[in-house]
Amino acid sequence: MPTPNADTLAAAAKAANAKGAPPVHLWNPPFCGDIDMRIARDGTWFYLGTPIGRAPLVKLFSSILKREGDGYFLVTPVEKVGIKVDDAPLLAQDFEVQGQGRHQTLTFVTRTEDEAVLGPDHPLRVERDPASGEPAPYILIRSNLWALIDRKSFYRLIDLGCHEDHDGHKWFGIWSSGQFFPVIPSSELP
Repeated sequence: MPTPNADTLAAAAKAANAKGAPPVHLWNPPFCGDIDMRIARDGTWFYLGTPIGRAPLVKLFSSILKREGDGYFLVTPVEKVGIKVDDAPLLAQDFEVQGQGRHQTLTFVTRTEDEAVLGPDHPLRVERDPASGEPAPYILIRSNLWALIDRKSFYRLIDLGCHEDHDGHKWFGIWSSGQFFPVIPSSELP
């Protein structure tokens, strides 16, 4: 079997995308090894240490991205290769708001043009750096693939936040799709 590379993966992804989103959740080809591809925390994709500057190519690769356990892979019907991901594989870089307060709906868009409506199927999670306490917000985009929400969008989210009772405690959080997503305990805010 030939060694997998970015060109063969791109060709396979393009063919798979010709009929809509590829069904990567159904594909379980044999593992062919790791390739020198990495997704940085800021959403930049690298191949052989060089940033991939063509957005359509990055979008194509992201469409065949799959997570299994703690590993990330690019998969086609016939091969699966491992890649490195520094944090989350996707970056949510913007969102739209419809409605207000408890009746609002937030729709996020990733750098690779995936869209997800914050709600039961696409929850929000916030992790905090143990040393600094700085929050890192994520939204589930698809099939166990999370997107880090960029800083400007997180600041916009905070502007939409409110204090609510959640699991017997007061929390500061966000409403979307009729669900409250806690961000930080109210007691930890000044």
